[in-house]
Amino acid sequence: MTTIVPVILCGGSGTRLWPRSRKTRPKPFLPLVGETTLFAATVLRCSKDAGFADPVVVAGAAHVPLVESQLPQAGAGTIIVEPEGKNTAAAIALAAVRLPADAIMLVCPSDHHIGDVASFRAAAHAAAVLAADDWLVSFGISPTSPETGFGYLKRGAPIGETGGFRVERFVEKPDLERARAFLADGGYSWNGGIFAFRAGAFLDELSLHRPDIADAVRAAVAAGYQEGHRFYPDAAIFATVAGESVDYAVMEKTARAAMVPVAMNWSDIGNWQALHEALPRDADGNAVRGTAELKNCRNVLVDSDGPRVSVVGVEDLIIVVDGNDIMITTPGGAQLVGKLHGAVNQ
Repeated sequence: MTTIVPVILCGGSGTRLWPRSRKTRPKPFLPLVGETTLFAATVLRCSKDAGFADPVVVAGAAHVPLVESQLPQAGAGTIIVEPEGKNTAAAIALAAVRLPADAIMLVCPSDHHIGDVASFRAAAHAAAVLAADDWLVSFGISPTSPETGFGYLKRGAPIGETGGFRVERFVEKPDLERARAFLADGGYSWNGGIFAFRAGAFLDELSLHRPDIADAVRAAVAAGYQEGHRFYPDAAIFATVAGESVDYAVMEKTARAAMVPVAMNWSDIGNWQALHEALPRDADGNAVRGTAELKNCRNVLVDSDGPRVSVVGVEDLIIVVDGNDIMITTPGGAQLVGKLHGAVNQ
């Protein structure tokens, strides 16, 4: 069994989960589903007994103390401290440059929920086999609804007997009509931002399609320094890196794009409605975290860090109490929470 190196990305601010998620403690470091934080759960899914190496975590300096305090095994793995956020292509490249060329990287966002860990691990090992043959592999997550907030992958021809497929094309976030058509077609998967690469193969493709990013990251690493289990790339050089997603920089350009289909009870917990759907709910679709009393309610989420919340006779509502902040929205308004003054001006 190939040993896989988890590369865990801790970027993003989670403003759509304001007021619970804040700049000082964004959503990866919160226990939003169960008692384990999303970051810690990501690390635990990639355990040594399941064929994974110690993790490489890429995080900004402000969040390094949170990473260190929440690593299930203190001091295990490496933390690459990003001088500033430059999107996923540069973050992944930092890890790839630091790893041996033949290392198989499994790139995982730190803020996703995966309910079926066994299916995740099986897909990771199937992806690793393809990655060892220099395919650049995406997890193609089986869609359960016509989501307009995700990109999609169109499945192409099978790759031998590996269980993987070529990616015929990457599709931008669709409107509702196209999303419904994708779901009915059966040949489309959600692009969940989980990837497997051989480190050297990823850098070769990045050098081919975005040599400016590859060269700047290599230079920043070469001029960086190690301090315990932390590695600091050179900040001045890294500041010159262009910020671009790995999808735009590499995956949509490479001729070696592959996918492994997987159904694993996945959610990106992208907003309060997504969290509501990921939580256990009663027969009326209600979910409660904290102290609350609901009477004659349907499809209501209450998340309170202290005050008792009493709700009577409402449907389709989300109520969040965090300290002195109270946020109330409908499911349809959940995408706009990140635009609120409190979320923007933290």
